[in-house]
Amino acid sequence: MKSPFQGLPREVAVLAAVAVAVAVGFGVVAPAIPQFARSFGVGKTAAGAVVSAFALMRFVSAIGGGRLVDAFGERLILATGIGIVAVSTGLAGLSQSYLQLLLLRGVGGIGSAMFTISATALLFRVVDGSSRGRATGLFQSGFLIGGLLGPLVGGFLTDVSLRLPFYVYAVSLIAAGAIGAVFLSNSRLRGEADSNTDSDSATTTSFREAWSHPAYRAAVTVNFAIGWAFFGVRMSLVPLFVIEALHERAVWTGAGFLCASLAQVAFLVVAGRFVDRTGRRPAMIVGTVVAGTALVGLALTTSLPLFLAAMTAMGVGGAFIGTAPGAVVGDIMHGRGGRVVAVFQMASDAGAITGPLAAGWLADQLSFTAAFAACAVVLFVGTAMALRMPETLQTQPAS
Repeated sequence: MKSPFQGLPREVAVLAAVAVAVAVGFGVVAPAIPQFARSFGVGKTAAGAVVSAFALMRFVSAIGGGRLVDAFGERLILATGIGIVAVSTGLAGLSQSYLQLLLLRGVGGIGSAMFTISATALLFRVVDGSSRGRATGLFQSGFLIGGLLGPLVGGFLTDVSLRLPFYVYAVSLIAAGAIGAVFLSNSRLRGEADSNTDSDSATTTSFREAWSHPAYRAAVTVNFAIGWAFFGVRMSLVPLFVIEALHERAVWTGAGFLCASLAQVAFLVVAGRFVDRTGRRPAMIVGTVVAGTALVGLALTTSLPLFLAAMTAMGVGGAFIGTAPGAVVGDIMHGRGGRVVAVFQMASDAGAITGPLAAGWLADQLSFTAAFAACAVVLFVGTAMALRMPETLQTQPAS
């Protein structure tokens, strides 16, 4: 059986391994954060603020992280970002007050932004256009697999001690940093004269240059829709929908998420090949249409089997739109593009922040049906943008 990494640069497998280590650690600590915050005697809103602090600081520091990548190179910022998250997480486990925990999680969000932007920019620079879709899919699969495994371990660790998951997360980040330091130090990057250093000889793509390209605007729009639908509404509204609308037990929420994740992992390699052979544009159209239609199905769902089918279809669509927009960004980048990647990443984070608020308001004022239908509309806006964009597969700059 052929390895899915066959024919790709070694760095793709390394970055996927780093992604698994980071995602496992994040999944381990996620169940413990609200409970640990509550142990300091604060309410549910304050406990939720600890989770929000990480996401908010990740969002507001993204542009700064992109500038650091452009100034100092991907590898240095990747290592620094992982180091910041590792140290802040370990110290968070030692917190003696709620305020300490809140501040340290905010610092962790800054490091997370630095890591994500630099790792994505590095991935785009080690592969050429003919394999960028497959490489992006494999990188994303690392986060998905880690995200599936982490919570399984985290639940057990939380039962032992609320502080233990933080220490395990810190160790997993140290492991991720070690993997990157050992195997990425001599990476050959496109647009750089000296492949052994992140030198000033690297060319840089400005945000203004990228934004002038309709394909980049389409990619940013679709990434906003991904954040809105997948990281926002799906995570916040589906658990309530299962209990309040379908009148099922909470365990079926987990079953729905598992169906979506397994479908997305199963189709990521297929989607990556589709992106590289057929094109970025058709993949973005297919992905947004499938995911949007799945949300329409979710809006009309009245039974458990239909709910599981809709979640599975959403995972399939997610495989395509989780791969193609990133490939588009990589296609239009010449050398470094920290700020280009940062804005692309911020679009997803913005969707994840605003989506639950808008969908929650619609669910309160109208119905779950209206909330999911509005989410589908956001994805179909992405479809419209993809229909108008030029194909970038054949127009990326030569390495």
